[in-house]
Amino acid sequence: MMNGLPYLSAGTGPPLVVLLHTPQAANPTGLARWSTMRMVRPFSEHFTVYVVNRPPGLPPTTTMADLAAVYAQAITTTFEGPVRMLAISTGGSIALQLAADHPDLVDRLVLAGTAATLGPVGRRAQRTYIERAHQGRRPSPALAEIVTESEIGRRLLKGLLWLSDSGQKDHTDAVTVLNAEDGFDLRGRLHDIKAATLLIQGGKDLVYPLELARQTVEGIPDAQLIVYPGQSHSATFTDKRFAPDALAFLTDS
Repeated sequence: MMNGLPYLSAGTGPPLVVLLHTPQAANPTGLARWSTMRMVRPFSEHFTVYVVNRPPGLPPTTTMADLAAVYAQAITTTFEGPVRMLAISTGGSIALQLAADHPDLVDRLVLAGTAATLGPVGRRAQRTYIERAHQGRRPSPALAEIVTESEIGRRLLKGLLWLSDSGQKDHTDAVTVLNAEDGFDLRGRLHDIKAATLLIQGGKDLVYPLELARQTVEGIPDAQLIVYPGQSHSATFTDKRFAPDALAFLTDS
């Protein structure tokens, strides 16, 4: 644990803090763990990678600022000086809040598939997820809407996502984070971010549309944007260009 936060680490070199979003407030296991470590493997050749998760049992009224403060405390007590950070999707929302609220803790920031607020499709899907969880139904089928615009594809995906929830009965921690992101809008505070920042975005991201990504980059001093045309939200992180583009920025002194 890192000051109460579950984490996985790999590699050698200076620290790279990685923020993702996982359904559980715990280290991923099984296939999810394999996929996570496979994604960060290229980064572990240059850094000691710390994939840091949120603590379990956060109050349901937790805000994005509250989450950022939790991570800030862990970074302060674990590392000397500011860190480099890679943050994806909802992890990117937390990282943006952290970099604005605690600018002395983040030296260089790569964001991917995120923005200073949710787009309408992403917000609707996450609210449906929350509603299904409150009703005691498997919530993940709600997320099919943000993966594909194809009606047939969504129907097929809903079934797969329904199966993915089997064996997982408590979605409280995921709901807490999604509620926090529902109230998240940092567009008026982006100028407070002092870290050198790169945002990598898919041209067809349905969760955080490209226009919101552009607004985010325009609000952060000297920030850069890389767009992968035609790529969806999830496809951005698996694109073969992703690790090289992120590493080129993270290792630039």
